[in-house]
Amino acid sequence: MSNSPIGMAEQDKSERERFENELNRIFQASNEAGLMLRVIGSLAFQMHCSQYGYLQEAMGRAYTDIDFAAYRHQTKEIKAMMAGLGYVENREVFVVSEGDRSIFDDFETGLYVDVFYDKLDFCHVIRWDGRLEVDSPTIPLAEMLLEKMQIVEINEKDVIDTIMLLMEHPLGDSDVEVINIERVAQLCSKDWGLWRTITMNLDKVEKLAQGYQQLSGEQKAHITSQVEAALARIEGEPKSLAWRLRARVGDRVKWYKEVDEVH
Repeated sequence: MSNSPIGMAEQDKSERERFENELNRIFQASNEAGLMLRVIGSLAFQMHCSQYGYLQEAMGRAYTDIDFAAYRHQTKEIKAMMAGLGYVENREVFVVSEGDRSIFDDFETGLYVDVFYDKLDFCHVIRWDGRLEVDSPTIPLAEMLLEKMQIVEINEKDVIDTIMLLMEHPLGDSDVEVINIERVAQLCSKDWGLWRTITMNLDKVEKLAQGYQQLSGEQKAHITSQVEAALARIEGEPKSLAWRLRARVGDRVKWYKEVDEVH
């Protein structure tokens, strides 16, 4: 695990509510404008984990920004909406990312909003194609799991969010309040690099969960059961020829991209 403190800090209730209230304001504006914005990041896990959301605060997992997934064809409308809400776009981010990402700053409140168009492109590419319509107000649970597990140098904040998700939701082959592990398995079966990172990180989450005093023995056992079931489903999915050929090379060749943080 990385030693990075990003996303780990004491954060009182009023500060957390400040982020949550602003997210709701933006999401309401997007609905009124007919835009397809879906929440990702720490706030998505909080919204989708009503029973175990308390673990973020209990484990020192802080909000740092507000993140959304969107479709590229609505870029112009999203920028206009954010400007109307008092945000200023960081144009350099949009240009450098070749239109894949926008960052909007509110200099009065100090909050900023990150919008990812069509995909999340960090260590691996997680595409949104046809998936933002599946759930609301967040991306689907399968993509929430992929969002965290595709980071090779995984941070504690990512582990905590994943623990919450696995505690709250069952695994299955659908998307309604279920982690669609079938979709995860199918994506991993076509891409050895993604498979390598996802399976490696699921194993890390299971091991690291055992060290949290905030979790009971029963909860730790449940995390173990969820991870084992997820890994079994991923391993059981028939692998493509490209996957099998890449597997022969293994870790001798780097299988992921480095994450370049934009501040």
